[in-house]
Amino acid sequence: MTTPSAAKPKNTKYIFVTGGVVSSLGKGITAASLGMLLGCRGLKVALQKFDPYLNVDPGTMNPYQHGEVYVTDDGAETDLDLGHYERFTGIPTSRVSNFTAGRIYQDVLNNERRGDYLGGTVQVVPHVTNRIKDAVREAAADGADVVITEIGGTVGDIEGLPFLEAIRQFRLDKGYDNVIYVHVTLIVSVKAAGEIKTKPTQHSVTKLREIGIQPDFLVCRTEQPTSLDIKKKISLFTSVPLDSVIDEPDVKTSIYEVPFQFIDQKLDQLIISRLQLETEKLDLNNWPDIIETLRNPTGTVPIAVVGKYSELQDAYKSIYEALDHGGLACRHKVDVRKVLSEDIERDGAEKYLADVAGILVPGGFGLRGIEGKVLACEYARQKRVPFLGICLGMQCAAIDFARNVCALTDADTTENKPDTAHPVIDILPEQRNVTDKGATMRLGAWPCKLIPDSKACAAYMESGIQKPDSGLVIHERHRHRYEFNNDYRKAFTDKGVLFSGINPERDLVEIMELPDHPWFVAVQFHPEFKSYPTSPHPLFAAFVKAALK
Repeated sequence: MTTPSAAKPKNTKYIFVTGGVVSSLGKGITAASLGMLLGCRGLKVALQKFDPYLNVDPGTMNPYQHGEVYVTDDGAETDLDLGHYERFTGIPTSRVSNFTAGRIYQDVLNNERRGDYLGGTVQVVPHVTNRIKDAVREAAADGADVVITEIGGTVGDIEGLPFLEAIRQFRLDKGYDNVIYVHVTLIVSVKAAGEIKTKPTQHSVTKLREIGIQPDFLVCRTEQPTSLDIKKKISLFTSVPLDSVIDEPDVKTSIYEVPFQFIDQKLDQLIISRLQLETEKLDLNNWPDIIETLRNPTGTVPIAVVGKYSELQDAYKSIYEALDHGGLACRHKVDVRKVLSEDIERDGAEKYLADVAGILVPGGFGLRGIEGKVLACEYARQKRVPFLGICLGMQCAAIDFARNVCALTDADTTENKPDTAHPVIDILPEQRNVTDKGATMRLGAWPCKLIPDSKACAAYMESGIQKPDSGLVIHERHRHRYEFNNDYRKAFTDKGVLFSGINPERDLVEIMELPDHPWFVAVQFHPEFKSYPTSPHPLFAAFVKAALK
């Protein structure tokens, strides 16, 4: 009798994306685009981001410094680039998809306290770098063919050095044919001189080579496509083959055009050849139709986003993207009107909302600007403008309804008015004694049972989800400490509110809507985190459709 041989372990390949010259070049878009193209060739791809800052995660960081916090199904508070990864590839991310320097050091110090290092001196090399390499391998644990890891920051940042040292070592561990480095850099255009300058890119690559990393590919961010002569010069001074110097000029319409720039320059084919990957023929599915719709929409629809951070593009990044996806579902472009809620407090809602076809009130924290959000909810309700409230937006809609329909004039949220006589929004019981602010909210995907014959249920039905006899159960991502107070459910239903989505495990209100309104839906969760151009979120698609009417 023979024993079956063990299955051969998968030979995972690794792509590391670094950046040079300046931040915000689009390393996340580059990594996401590569993930999309390799996924369209039948490969199983995992994407990952390393952030060199010392916060354990971005959950406690101010939107003015960091932008939005992207939440995964398993409850991780992560970098906004993970949103790009999911939207480009449709592949869910998780807590192994984002590591900060703070989290890495915390793990190393916890190991030291337990005595795991057997009394040895704990150092950056090998202990910190080994933990970073372990984190890369964790991303491959589910059998990925390719792991794409983006290194945050730029080459030369002090806090990023352990990550660069770790990925340098990684090629030694895994072998030359299994690891490649893609370096994203800036080609500077000096308008006053009318010249293109490559020196910053040369210095960036030189700095990378000092660390011991020779990039295999250069992705050059430019305003306009670079000439062949410029590419030859870059190739000469960086020792990167000419065909591996790739243009990534500014796109005219949408970031979703970037993968097509790479296809035109055969970057995906070059990577496949370099890593000796066996793939299927490139199948772009409905991406060409998406790009065509983005470039030539049937029309436009103006929608206001009334937020506390509306002047910041990245603070509501997933909101804006999901609105674009909702527009795609209707073959229209959404003209987003960014409205500061504090301006509405000062000048009234009419001035800013009179000419829009839809109003969206997103999430947020704290007292500043909240009354402007409440006024926006009241305006949408009274003027019968299609409305979508998200997280704090739902809570503000509840405050408006309590004050102005239920005649509970002092109604408020205990987050901002702890002594309110009518706490229609109150802190979750398990949150009352929480002192640590990081990773302690209600986070991640939770079930929600939809009420049949509701607007919310209809939206999910139209997306193709079948409704079982017991009702439709969805799973959406959360990030909050405060909830609708169930003590006020009867008062609201008596005045016409339909609570159309309930968490079946804890009887928590997830969705409220107004049946006698053209389209007024407010949700406690964050649907924007599960919206993709290839699959627009049902609520955003229905909201834009209602606005078009």
